[in-house]
Amino acid sequence: MTETRKTSHGKKIVELATFYVGDALCGMDILKVQEINKLMQMTKVPQAPEYVVGILNLRGQIVTIIDLGLKLGLGATDISQDPRNIIVNSSGGHVGLLVKKISDVVSADMERQELAPANMRGIQGEYFTGVYKTDNNLIGILNVDKVLSIED
Repeated sequence: MTETRKTSHGKKIVELATFYVGDALCGMDILKVQEINKLMQMTKVPQAPEYVVGILNLRGQIVTIIDLGLKLGLGATDISQDPRNIIVNSSGGHVGLLVKKISDVVSADMERQELAPANMRGIQGEYFTGVYKTDNNLIGILNVDKVLSIED
């Protein structure tokens, strides 16, 4: 689940690392992020699901790289556009989420999070816990644990 901290006013504030998957602005609890780096040399994995773009050696640790766009049903991430890997910790080790680009860190009052809209409840919707509105954007709150679960 999402890590929260309470302010002196009792609000649940979460720092969201935001990023683009295609044209969609998404966010996840920053405490789940180990690091963010550029796409590095990867080794393809035979017979892996389409969204697994490969594995890489990150300072002695094997990291599986998932194209988040493909996993969410939003189309493949264009690797010619200088994408980024968001390295997250999972129960099975480290996993890299390939995204189009990184955006800002947003302090979000999670009591203002809304349910995902009806048009987001299909294949993409199962990977989101809801939507957070800022003054200028809507941020889809990614359920990282669901994205990384083995069940498809």
